[in-house]
Amino acid sequence: MGIEIQQDRFTEDDFATFRARLREGLEALDIVLARPAFGQGERSVGAELELFLIDERGRPLPISRAVVDAAATPFVGPEMGEFDIELSTPPVKLAGAPFSALRSAMHDAIGVIRARARARGARVVAVSILPTFRRSDFHAGTITDLSRYRALAAGLCRLRRAPFRIAIDGDDPLDLVSHDVAMEAANTAFQVHLRADATEFARVFNAAMMMTAPVLAASGNSPTFLGHRLWQETRVVLFRQAGDDRPPAENAKLPLPARIDFGSGWVRDGAAELFKESVALHEPILPVCSDEDSLACARSGGVPNLPELRLHHGTVWKWNRPVYDPNEGGHLRVELRALPAGPSLDDMLANAAFLVGGILALAPDVSDVLPSFPFALAERNFYRAARFGLAAELAWPSKSGAPELLTARELCLRLLPGAGEALDRAGVDANEIRHYLHSFQARVTCGVTGAVWQRRALEQLLARGLERDEALRQMLERYIVHFESGKPVHTWES
Repeated sequence: MGIEIQQDRFTEDDFATFRARLREGLEALDIVLARPAFGQGERSVGAELELFLIDERGRPLPISRAVVDAAATPFVGPEMGEFDIELSTPPVKLAGAPFSALRSAMHDAIGVIRARARARGARVVAVSILPTFRRSDFHAGTITDLSRYRALAAGLCRLRRAPFRIAIDGDDPLDLVSHDVAMEAANTAFQVHLRADATEFARVFNAAMMMTAPVLAASGNSPTFLGHRLWQETRVVLFRQAGDDRPPAENAKLPLPARIDFGSGWVRDGAAELFKESVALHEPILPVCSDEDSLACARSGGVPNLPELRLHHGTVWKWNRPVYDPNEGGHLRVELRALPAGPSLDDMLANAAFLVGGILALAPDVSDVLPSFPFALAERNFYRAARFGLAAELAWPSKSGAPELLTARELCLRLLPGAGEALDRAGVDANEIRHYLHSFQARVTCGVTGAVWQRRALEQLLARGLERDEALRQMLERYIVHFESGKPVHTWES
């Protein structure tokens, strides 16, 4: 979860001091990562899940802080929007039954949230974008009234210096202008953290960049926004546009990197270069300084917290991000941010199993294929997967050297055996692998993702003559019943 701050107004001196602290933090990070034994330990995974709070009519209900306060646990916290809430899990060892352990932790946390929400007239649902959103749900008051979120919103607007344009292609193209960043709150995700040693980080991260597209194609769960039928995972394009801090006029002259983006290239050496990139390419938004002398701590052999660097890096929302964690002697993780929330716990954990297994299968030899697989192809894959789902045409390395084109469905099925073998080598129980990867395979084979199910259910309701808003509401009610049943989406009736 995000680092909390107590300040939302800043001076130019604050920014100057913060930039100096960032430079010191990068130097301290280099010192720490150069230690041969830094971050070595058992491979582990953890997760974060964002949820919507809704009323009896399926409309967003802005009471997240009251529910968080009532939950009274560090594993439940607020998110960008007043109707969003986030849960996190403690990390678990990858060896054994990690995905079932995460599922159990998430199930228990959702139970706590659901009980606290029910007492306040609310329900809970995991869906990438709430189908019942209306334009009136997004305004300055949508942003959670906490210092961190007020400062984030103000900082993005300060850098943008212009309205935010939302322009998304689809069956019903959407084109609108927003004067604030409230539409960022329309997006929820299921994020997975995978621990990686510093010495292998570049290989693991590059493998993650390659695997993100196929798993995203098989897991899309946001086919509509404001009643418009758009991408299979509309969240990807909506999130990017709703928080794009680049001034339009300046960006037209000199293309600047987006703060919310897939990335800028393959990692060559390790995690440090990604932190350096975020400092070099993106202006600070939250210039809050601590009392820690990170550089002195690192030079004396300690493990610094690097609060300024971690705070800044947390405001650069790449779809895969490195995480530096000073706890337990310090370690690194890859934060896998592209997976959507929902449609069921089993679906989300099946996605995680396929993604983690695929990363571990690719990582050892990924450096051998990158010279013949340009980063631009991985980026293209990502956005095509988000737009077209399992029907997307994706490029993939081939034995002949030149990349080949496959449908996302074909590619997922081709990658499944290797993912299972890699999980087995990592010590994951055979029954665990079988359960989650078989569920993933069944979804891919029959082609029913959350997005596909939503579109089919919506079309059925519209065919009965229902108005669009009512059809979306009834579709969401059916979705909630299935979500609460715990069954994977490919078994759902429309």
